[in-house]
Amino acid sequence: MKRSALPALVVSALALSACGGGTSGEDGGGGVRVVASFYPAQFIAERVGGDLVDIETLTSPGGEAHDLELTAKQIGAVQSADVLVYLDGFQTAVDEAVEQADRDAATTVDLAEGVDLLDAQDPHDHEHSHEGEESHDHSHESEESHDHGHDHGDVDPHLWLDPANLEPAAKSLADALSEADPDHADEYAANAQELVDDLTALDEEFATGLATCERRDFVTSHAAFAYLAHAYDLHQLPIAGIDPGAEPTTAQLGEITELVQTEGITTIFTETLASPALAETVARETGATTATLDPIEGLADETSDQDYLSIMRANLAALQKANDCR
Repeated sequence: MKRSALPALVVSALALSACGGGTSGEDGGGGVRVVASFYPAQFIAERVGGDLVDIETLTSPGGEAHDLELTAKQIGAVQSADVLVYLDGFQTAVDEAVEQADRDAATTVDLAEGVDLLDAQDPHDHEHSHEGEESHDHSHESEESHDHGHDHGDVDPHLWLDPANLEPAAKSLADALSEADPDHADEYAANAQELVDDLTALDEEFATGLATCERRDFVTSHAAFAYLAHAYDLHQLPIAGIDPGAEPTTAQLGEITELVQTEGITTIFTETLASPALAETVARETGATTATLDPIEGLADETSDQDYLSIMRANLAALQKANDCR
């Protein structure tokens, strides 16, 4: 991923936070001030916090989450927020701001806590799936998985694309909000349980909907879907790596084109917030069609009226159609 240095305005940011500036709650909301680093964190905060919280999201709608750079005001907001929800190892600027802020761990929620993380996939190390491979299993105990640590340089951060991985964060956020606002602890706990129930139902829909498919391979614009593939016995063939901005070479494009043809893949998946050019090139060379598979790193104009659950269900429908699932 792109590395961004912490802005030189950090001193100004700390001054802003000391004055209470930098979060949406100060603009008149009056609720618990929550800062979310990007959309999946925002979604959990909205569901668990409800109308008791005021949320500021550091990544703007339509923005590239991987390459986020923070303003001085946003750095101050990371320090002064009542509760922070982020993903350690995903956005370098946020990680650096959290380290500088030295926040209370009780009100700082890392989406990766309690999740077995997968190695970042080499987009051009294409091993094929086989019939009879281990089926859907959320224990995530495989040669690819790791216990959660604090050095995520070689780890795939896109954990939210397996809905079961968001369940620990929902419960942790309820605890963090209760720490900041103990008078409403019961409401936060109830909201978190409702979200967990919804995530469990979504997980079951994916497991059932992808259980019987003509093909187990699917081609994506970048390597964002390893957790989804791991959970539901699919095999991701990414064109680009973890960072969607890292383009493959001509030889690598030729390799993926050959795989599409030899494996009988009919659909090349594009994304909402990344250029479709590479996927369209592969589709054109192979005669495949294109469709959208959303990594849900942020909302786009066309998904602004949706949420995580509805976009994930659209992803499920797209995979079922592409892989002839019955």
